[in-house]
Amino acid sequence: MTVADTAMLVESLAKGFGPVVALDGIDLEMPRGTVFGLLGPNGAGKTTAIRILTTILHPDGGRAEVLGHDVVRDPRGVRCRIGLAGQYAAVDPNLTGRENLRLIGRLAQMPRPEIDPRAKQLLERFDLIDAADRPVRTYSGGMRRRLDVAAALVSRPPVLFLDEPTTGLDLQSRGELWDMIRELVADGTTVLLTTQYMEEADRLAKRIAVIDRGKVIANDTPAALKSQLGGTVIEMGMGKEAAAARAWEVLSRFESGHAERDGTTVRFTTSDGAGFLIEALRGLDAEKLAPVTLTVREPSLDDVFLSLTGHRAEPAEGQDQSAEGARRGRGAA
Repeated sequence: MTVADTAMLVESLAKGFGPVVALDGIDLEMPRGTVFGLLGPNGAGKTTAIRILTTILHPDGGRAEVLGHDVVRDPRGVRCRIGLAGQYAAVDPNLTGRENLRLIGRLAQMPRPEIDPRAKQLLERFDLIDAADRPVRTYSGGMRRRLDVAAALVSRPPVLFLDEPTTGLDLQSRGELWDMIRELVADGTTVLLTTQYMEEADRLAKRIAVIDRGKVIANDTPAALKSQLGGTVIEMGMGKEAAAARAWEVLSRFESGHAERDGTTVRFTTSDGAGFLIEALRGLDAEKLAPVTLTVREPSLDDVFLSLTGHRAEPAEGQDQSAEGARRGRGAA
């Protein structure tokens, strides 16, 4: 990737909070005009990375650039080129949607004649024009999130950071925000998206990096990450955990893939779906075990996440078990 094609560059980036290592020398390169997904469990270091890239935090080591501007040596140059929508809406609930966008425009030192037209344009684009003059406290959760993203775009930044933007939203609101993100990218905006919704990353991101315990443990396209697991995922619901444990023992003897157990469900990933399924059912029948449910499907990013981190992604609104949470608990920004 050439310098002209690179929106963000991260090299050996490190950050700690006392004894807690939030980032342990990560490397990332993000292309322009795409969505780059940053995945990881709670506390993995995703938000710490976002805060360094947006100049809120200083790294302890390594370096990071946004559109060629170093986040430490030229933070003003970075801030002039980015927008940020965090995990929680940053808009003022007592102001109207239009007043919030006007305020952001003034804070961004936009020319006054441009502020009102830009606010109207964004309200229309994010389907908020009918509620433009209502206090934000009367907005639904989905409307607030859309306004928050609109606020991050007031100054037309070429790079947008979205830190778990759809957490807590219903499926319809989440889908609407996905459509808006696609429109932004089609217009040339680069988006760095952190999320714990695997489907969200799969649908939006051109490339994905998975962070766990402050390290990048995978970095590739969604299709390539899924292909590493094999061609087919077979899930068998056994009804009871004891039966699932026995079924897992049987399936673990097969060398054509990987078996794992999750409660009453046994999951097997293999490149020989049909052949394995026949042999597996025979093996279970010999042990007088029969699945209650049976599902055959292609690997998902959730399977990739489970394989890489040892557990499934668990989006949890309001939880912050990470080093950045410890930092906020001590009163830091």
